Amino acid sequence: MPHFDADAARLHATRRARDLAELRDHSANAAQGPERVDLIVIGAGVTGAGIALDAATRGLDVLLVDAHDIAFGTSRWSSKLAHGGLRYLATGNVGIAKRSAKERGILMEVTAPHLTRPLPQVAPVQDRYPLPVKILPRFGFLGGDLLRLAAGTSGKTLPLSRTVSKKRVQELCPAVETSDLRFGYVNNDGQLIDDARLVTALVRTAAGYGARVLTYTRATDVTADATGGHVTLQDTLEEGAVPFQVEAGAVVNATGVWAGDLEPQVTVRPSRGTHLVIDAAKVGNPTGALTVPVPGHGTRFCFILPEQLGRCYIGITDEDLGTDEIPDVPEVPDSDVRFILDVVNQALKVDLTPADVTGAYAGLRPLVQFPDDAADGSTADLSREHIILRGKDATGAESALVTVTGGKLTEYRLMAEQTVDVVSSILHDAGVTAGPCVTASTPLIGAPAAESSVGVDPADCAGLPTSMVDRFGVEAAAILHDATVARPLDAVGTVDGTPLDVTRAEFEFHVTHEGALTVDDLLDRRTRIGLVDSDRAAAEQTAREILDEVLPTLV
Repeated sequence: MPHFDADAARLHATRRARDLAELRDHSANAAQGPERVDLIVIGAGVTGAGIALDAATRGLDVLLVDAHDIAFGTSRWSSKLAHGGLRYLATGNVGIAKRSAKERGILMEVTAPHLTRPLPQVAPVQDRYPLPVKILPRFGFLGGDLLRLAAGTSGKTLPLSRTVSKKRVQELCPAVETSDLRFGYVNNDGQLIDDARLVTALVRTAAGYGARVLTYTRATDVTADATGGHVTLQDTLEEGAVPFQVEAGAVVNATGVWAGDLEPQVTVRPSRGTHLVIDAAKVGNPTGALTVPVPGHGTRFCFILPEQLGRCYIGITDEDLGTDEIPDVPEVPDSDVRFILDVVNQALKVDLTPADVTGAYAGLRPLVQFPDDAADGSTADLSREHIILRGKDATGAESALVTVTGGKLTEYRLMAEQTVDVVSSILHDAGVTAGPCVTASTPLIGAPAAESSVGVDPADCAGLPTSMVDRFGVEAAAILHDATVARPLDAVGTVDGTPLDVTRAEFEFHVTHEGALTVDDLLDRRTRIGLVDSDRAAAEQTAREILDEVLPTLV
């Protein structure tokens, strides 16, 4: 396993330009020809980032590319849960449930304890619901306890589920209707501080172990045979940029819902999962996630999830998008808004209306449709299993193109391990030896036990904004220490007299260390400010100012 290089983990515009230039020069040099690496990973979502980290820590020469930004696609549109697989246990998918619980424990206790936290899930028992709805959550939560125990996750990390009083339900979820509330059940699951923050940490950790990262670099053509792959890349930020080629011992297609664009063997049937954004004060600033059953479904629920920046996210839908052209950024239809509000209002003493919705987002689950799946069936009935398969060359023989898609965010590490195992076998045939998988014991950048944290005293974070420490872990101290912008602890904007809970120093760090190149990178992915239009408007000028000030200074 290579050593971690903290300087290499700094992603920024100058480094990107330098890496692009080196690859272009190689490709244009007739004597040298295209540069050859061990592995090219296409797609910098959670799966591709996990693969890049796994391969880099095995000692492979890795190039990670994405046509857009880190976590541009589905990986930033999730429920932000490190889910233990409870729903899949209820539907009989025991394998997914067990794997999810194990991977959740690894995330919370080893790899990303700084980016995860226990979240109480509250199921109120109210007279308005029929008897099965009132008792099934308790059995489900007991099943969740068994999953946690089987996974070996500590009870200190995730306490056992329990039955709680009416008063406790109100404390966790103040907006719940109490007129017919008897008591409630509470289960503890994992919650991410933010899904895009996890992906950014994965990418930077991979870079620290040697991976090269090129955002805004589109793979316009991919060919592969048994001896390797050829990928044509093009810079999408430079108008008229000349395409160039890179060769690899293996190529991984980790493009999620777009996997079928590179691999015709795969049919991905996207399912739209919509979330609404509301001011947390509208529902009493909850600390627990209210769980509300969807009428007519035994295993589907909507949730009101407490989130950062004083918000709650409410979701989620499961709607078939079809297999036609897939949008880069899915739209949220009014029907999804009405559906979600109708479900959650059943359990609330307040009546949420569309006027209370300050933002919304939709993510596309990459559900794999197998030949025996009914084309007109519900996406809720399609498997959440992931697939890993090798492509075919012109002769029908297996090629060095490996496609991975499907699955769940919580299982990203396992998906990466299995994918790199396949890549390792391909490279072994070409004389390249990869080391064993070590990602289950490799903390991500910002975690107290990470190599990047050696010599960092967690006490240095004392006095910093709690939200900053939540988002960056022990790196939070370096954010302020290295800041060069004026008024580093000032908020990036103010809405109705209330400062946004993100500082100017954080914006600078996103640019100098996390590869942010545009205003949208800052507002939509490094932070989630952009989910609410008024917040975006308040922070946009600061984002532009800091980009203009900091980008020219990078070396």
